[in-house]
Amino acid sequence: MRAVPIDLAELVAPGHTAIVTQECQRGILGPESALPVLAESARTSGMIDNVARIVQAGRHAGVEVLHAIAVQRADLKGANRNAPLFRGVAKSPVRQLVGSPNAQLVDGIEPDEGDLYSYRYHGVGPFAGTDVDSLLRNLGRTTVVIVGVSSNVAIPNGVFDAVNLGYQVVLPRDAIAGVPPEYTDTIIANSLSLVSTVVTTDELLDCWKA
Repeated sequence: MRAVPIDLAELVAPGHTAIVTQECQRGILGPESALPVLAESARTSGMIDNVARIVQAGRHAGVEVLHAIAVQRADLKGANRNAPLFRGVAKSPVRQLVGSPNAQLVDGIEPDEGDLYSYRYHGVGPFAGTDVDSLLRNLGRTTVVIVGVSSNVAIPNGVFDAVNLGYQVVLPRDAIAGVPPEYTDTIIANSLSLVSTVVTTDELLDCWKA
């Protein structure tokens, strides 16, 4: 299927664009991760560094930044248990408690007082059942740049939900990660490229520098 040419600079113009980071938090990507294989993939692929570059450049250009953070209660009340992923997470000694270091941005991605945060206790993506859509619409955002983890579950979930909600989605291929690392290329080529505009971090940053 041939992609329709687009004007990338117009698509990601700061006035209508937001960056949504997905689970770029210490409890997922840090040294004491609940998912150490995923954390290793994110580090070795350069994903964390690229997310940091995107967030910093976006802020400088006037792009809104929203961090989607997965959290839990200590007793896991209200958390999903209807899939193997959730049951595995429930067994982990690592908890993503609200206000704890594990619910903060991973080292390397610096927070900013102008950033927005959305905390969710359930589900596998940043949009469904959260306030992300309402926040973005209130800000007049029509394009979302989705970065973070994982290309196995949450990233495709977020991309499809955003498209279903009417957003244009831009996906920097080197600012997402999954397990195994090569799976990211597979799902981009066969699924996500059909519903999003796939770019590199450098291509995106060139638009904002201009």
